[in-house]
Amino acid sequence: MKYLTFTTIAAAMIAAPAFAEGELNIFNWGNYTSPELIEKFEKTYDIKVTLTDYDSNETALSKIQAGGHGFDIVVPSNSHVPIWIEEGLILETRPDQMENFANVDPQWADVPWDPNRRYTVPWQWGSTGILVHTGEYSGDINSAAIVFDPPAELQGKINVVPEMQDVMSMAIMYFGGEQCTDDLEVLKKVAAGLQTAKAGWSGIDYAAMEKFVNEDLLASVFWNGASARVRADNAKFAYGYPATGYPVWMDSVAVLSDAKNVENAKLFQNFIMAPENAALISNFALYANGISGSEEFMDPTLLNSPEVVIPEDLKAAGAFTRLCDPATQELYTKIWTQLQK
Repeated sequence: MKYLTFTTIAAAMIAAPAFAEGELNIFNWGNYTSPELIEKFEKTYDIKVTLTDYDSNETALSKIQAGGHGFDIVVPSNSHVPIWIEEGLILETRPDQMENFANVDPQWADVPWDPNRRYTVPWQWGSTGILVHTGEYSGDINSAAIVFDPPAELQGKINVVPEMQDVMSMAIMYFGGEQCTDDLEVLKKVAAGLQTAKAGWSGIDYAAMEKFVNEDLLASVFWNGASARVRADNAKFAYGYPATGYPVWMDSVAVLSDAKNVENAKLFQNFIMAPENAALISNFALYANGISGSEEFMDPTLLNSPEVVIPEDLKAAGAFTRLCDPATQELYTKIWTQLQK
């Protein structure tokens, strides 16, 4: 750390948006962070960024709970943020008092999972739906039956993302229940239905997008932005919003309680709330971001893409993911664990 005189500090404040140096270690979802954003942040603040990937909320949470990780920032989904707060795993960095917080769209400025945004800032938000190859499948794309009652033409070429809350929520709604139901009859139906459906799946993993582009995989429970990236390379794929119900989510950036580079992490939180920087995030991963004014800097085709613009008649079917009470969550975990065997 450099030691500055008062005069030097004052000059730096006038000449540049901020002065920093050192490192920042980010723990984020795979293939989800704009290299252009990272390069710009590094050049702006003279901070070296190291990025490490994970594939699910559960993976990220377990890694941090175990300790000894060396990360400064994590990007949990809205359903899991309350756990991070309750367990004291993230710092109350007060994003609501940061300079760029004024850019946060009002609908994301005060949210149930982080009231008044005292811990997290928006990263991206979207939905979890169905990606399907419309050259092989000619039915309704807005149907979870593609995965949970797979047709013959898709058998063996279906992938399911390893995100329990998303998959369980969609499955429960498909088999006739509501999110966070503890109705044992419904859950027995869900468990049996998933086991039957699994016979037609290729796997439950974080499949490389090339497997879809090359048509080794033909369908998936998948995220909207990832689906848009597949369609960009293979126009035969389409993204559907299950009419029986589908998860909606927001991922947000938080600073870890045992971070070694707290001030640099706070700089990053403020940095991504600038519209032009939020646009870099969206233009790379193809999700909406929650920052007002970012549209001006975003790819126009993204703003009107079918993966971002939810059809009016299917908006009501979307439901924000949330963790259920511990007893109910345990039931879901048992179903999910059995499914992965």
